[in-house]
Amino acid sequence: MPYDILNDIKKVREFYENDPLQKRFSALITGETGSGKTFLSRTCRMPVHIDSFDPGGTKCLRKLIEKGDIIADTRWENEDPYNPTVFNDWVKETDYRFEVGYFDRFGTYILDSATTFADAVMNSQLESAGIAGEMPRFRKDYNPQKVNVINRIKKFMTLECDFILTGHLDTVKDIIGNDKYGDPIFKIKYRFMTTGKAVVTIPLQFDELYVLMGKETSAGIERHLMVNSQGTYIARSRLCEEGLFDDEEDADIKGLLKKAGLSWEDKSKLELE
Repeated sequence: MPYDILNDIKKVREFYENDPLQKRFSALITGETGSGKTFLSRTCRMPVHIDSFDPGGTKCLRKLIEKGDIIADTRWENEDPYNPTVFNDWVKETDYRFEVGYFDRFGTYILDSATTFADAVMNSQLESAGIAGEMPRFRKDYNPQKVNVINRIKKFMTLECDFILTGHLDTVKDIIGNDKYGDPIFKIKYRFMTTGKAVVTIPLQFDELYVLMGKETSAGIERHLMVNSQGTYIARSRLCEEGLFDDEEDADIKGLLKKAGLSWEDKSKLELE
């Protein structure tokens, strides 16, 4: 039977059109400590599940947690680094949740945050090497940590609900010259805080890379999302075609989804009674 090129192209196009993951939203949202990254979950598609690795990070969401709009699993926030169990327990729990379709009930899954999640992964790595609580060894520990983090992120990319990973910012100083006294002149940049080359490989997994900014006004703190920047901060959007987004947008995830023509409505409320 001769090869039918047009039929093959048709099948590829049909797969793309029916692939739910092409219509799913994934974002790495970075910001300074206290910028409101966890608070931003209030604007996501409900219900929201948060796996919280940041101690006390979900306290700003108490009312929504009490209503059942947000499910915050805070078991992962604290552990003894000399006897770590958090990452292994989290893996067992999330693998089971994948198996039973737990995440299908949610509009958004949030892993909060990349920094403390990576700490839990490293604690597990050191424990398996018999050196729990000690200084990580260069490639022997950092490479397995990086692979573990990225593989777990890739697994969450298979979810049909929205997926958000929060992260902190690291200050990078580049020497661009010297002043008249011979002292170095620095250019300050802010980049995603993570281990080694994962500063590149982790953001590549996500469609959207946003920086959450906040400024104090007479009316209180105003927050906005930087969605396009290649200078002091790095932000980009794969959804930002044909001028759909401004370089800075309101800190409103559902608002962005609506602008992009993606599903922005909440899923059915969880029946917890």
